[in-house]
Amino acid sequence: MINAIIFDFGDVFINLEKQKSIDQFKKLGLENPNEELAAQNDLFEKGKISETEFIDCFKKQLPNATNEEIISAWNSIIGDFPLYRLEFLQLLSTKYRLFLLTNTDAIHINCFEENVGMSFYSDFYRCFEKVYYSYEMGMRKPQPEIFSTILNKHNLSPARTLFVDDKTENTAAAAALGMHIWNLQVGKEDVIDLFKKKAFNL
Repeated sequence: MINAIIFDFGDVFINLEKQKSIDQFKKLGLENPNEELAAQNDLFEKGKISETEFIDCFKKQLPNATNEEIISAWNSIIGDFPLYRLEFLQLLSTKYRLFLLTNTDAIHINCFEENVGMSFYSDFYRCFEKVYYSYEMGMRKPQPEIFSTILNKHNLSPARTLFVDDKTENTAAAAALGMHIWNLQVGKEDVIDLFKKKAFNL
């Protein structure tokens, strides 16, 4: 019987507008995401480089863009957070130990909190025993260590823990550690469909 659930954040609770962000950067002159920026994003999400260093990477490729324009384009990926998902989570928190584990950065988290307001994000955070951001942990999914850290710190049994994420590489890493997984299909499934998944023994 599962007694703990570790959730991803983006496209599980908050909707992500990935194409919107790509379009915003195109308007600034960046045609496509590239390996250099992807590598810097990886470092930023691990907290290995500062916000200034991250923005400077974009400015090398977008010399005419201001910091504000780059941050705005970067944050345009942050979509809405439907209230019904928060209400579902609040109900779930009365029955299970809940944790949030997300690959993210300080810019995006600040944007999320500003968009939804203190009352909403406080209610959201209160649903979890602990919230884990990759940039604070110094590692990111799908590194096995990020899962092991949470399991060990909170004395969670992998066999009694469910991990919910929309990326296959992340759920595969969790499954390799013996955790139950739900690779949520964005656009086809919603996190509130959790109890329709009979295989989890919830």
